[in-house]
Amino acid sequence: MEHPLLPFREVWKAKKRIKEVVDGPTPLIYSEHLSHHAGAHVYLKLEHLHPTGSFKLRGAANKILSLTPEEKEKGVATFSTGNHGIAVSYVAGKSNIPCVVCISNRVPAAKVDRLKRLGAEVEVVGESQDDAEARCYELQREAGMTVIKPFDDQEVIAGQGTIGLEIMEQCPEVDQAIIPLSGGGLLSGIGVSLKSIDPAIQITGVSMEKSAVMYESLLKGKPVILKEEDTLADSLLGGLGPNNEYTFPLTQTFLDEAKLVSEASIGNGILFMLNHHKMAVEGAAAAGIGWLLNEKSAKGNHIVLVVSGNNIDQYTIDHLIKNQ
Repeated sequence: MEHPLLPFREVWKAKKRIKEVVDGPTPLIYSEHLSHHAGAHVYLKLEHLHPTGSFKLRGAANKILSLTPEEKEKGVATFSTGNHGIAVSYVAGKSNIPCVVCISNRVPAAKVDRLKRLGAEVEVVGESQDDAEARCYELQREAGMTVIKPFDDQEVIAGQGTIGLEIMEQCPEVDQAIIPLSGGGLLSGIGVSLKSIDPAIQITGVSMEKSAVMYESLLKGKPVILKEEDTLADSLLGGLGPNNEYTFPLTQTFLDEAKLVSEASIGNGILFMLNHHKMAVEGAAAAGIGWLLNEKSAKGNHIVLVVSGNNIDQYTIDHLIKNQ
């Protein structure tokens, strides 16, 4: 099931290119409790175990390593709710490339501190990711920096698609993948990989109930703009951009179903990972777990849940534990 916007071959190219930064496949573990609850075999793809704390390392590495020497010398700029900015900063730092990260004032303090420790220059701009994006393109015009988009870029999507290759290697029986859905880069990449191998694999995207831009855009048939609201799944916030070129049509093609997850369910997903797997994950990563915990039965017999990141602050964890 190929798509002209992203040939499957590009994912294989990405796998080869990012080897120097991404150290082997991330683990896929069996979740006994979730499997018992769902009446199916449920596995967790642990993308939060990357050195940067999220899957975003794959796409950032593939994009930055594809740049020309001249582009690398002028530096890179990006806009991010945190995880992508951290990944770009990490890869740029390892390659001695100047890096500016533009973020909104909604980004948690823990993520801002991490960006600075990685050596990036951080600019806090406005109330949303759209405001931060506008500043990035000013830097492109003024200083010739290359903008590393968080999701709507062929190389970035192909990098995320390497997760799908690993899933097939680790669990060739997979018949459903549950994937956090925001800008669509993660779902598009995994969707390209899995459905190019077997179009029958069910792709389920999960978003929070608040400010679910891709979900609402799919309903309207075009990218829409929503006001951002506070949510445990802050990494899923952000617009698609008015000139979205890749992720909206790719998500339309590869997504089988989109589900909204309540804040309570996201919180339950975070606590589930703490209690049953002794792992701290962020709200975006827990959305699929929270949704599956609320389901009466599973659609697939072999389900892979993508645990996308671990950038959560201690205050949030403490609050959830005290109020459970």
